[in-house]
Amino acid sequence: MSDFSRRNFLFASSGAVAGNMLVGGLAEAADHQTHELDFSHSGLVTGNPKPLKHKSIPGFLSAEQIAPHHTAHYGGALKGYTAADSRIEEAVKSGQPLDAAAYGALKRAVNSKSNSVVLHEMYFDGLAPEARDPATDIRAAIDKRFGSIEKWSDDFASSAKGAAGWAMLVKHPVNGKLYNVVSDEHAMGVLWMATPLIVIDTYEHAFYIDYQNRKSEYVDKFLDHIDWDEANRRFAVHR
Repeated sequence: MSDFSRRNFLFASSGAVAGNMLVGGLAEAADHQTHELDFSHSGLVTGNPKPLKHKSIPGFLSAEQIAPHHTAHYGGALKGYTAADSRIEEAVKSGQPLDAAAYGALKRAVNSKSNSVVLHEMYFDGLAPEARDPATDIRAAIDKRFGSIEKWSDDFASSAKGAAGWAMLVKHPVNGKLYNVVSDEHAMGVLWMATPLIVIDTYEHAFYIDYQNRKSEYVDKFLDHIDWDEANRRFAVHR
């Protein structure tokens, strides 16, 4: 077992492009092979919640914790997005626009709820039942930016423990740098055009059944249950 495994600094990455809505596209990888993220099963595409990869993660999250998170919070965000988007489309196509206050509220709902949908999908898809070593490419990028995986992990954990909503490791396409960012609301805190690589939900609904007010414990255990294969797939699209 590597030193990294023994210390349990294990994290996730994923790569949807962050902007008005966190939806990704295509990029050319360094090896000149075309990589594409599959969004065909996203709730933003199908209109239905994306099925869970893992209904429980022993030692981290119980089925009793994951189920209402997936159904009520992720599913609720999808319903909210669908309702707001449909109402806007109806108003546009009918030629009978809503008053400014109502229209603004719907526009903000589309932003917030759609981002919540994608962030939840990235969070759930990035979890693994067992600890894994980080893949070579993403680890090298983290080492280069933060000095070591351990130094990065300290900053990421601090970010997550201080976040009211989400913490993410993102890559910015303008300067190519990695950043740990905090988002306390689904439509706030992102760097425009940045690609989320690691996503943790830090709202209480993500951990309260299993951890009550022990948020730090939840964050620390999250670091041991990251799907690095998924992380590297996402990173490869935008490297």
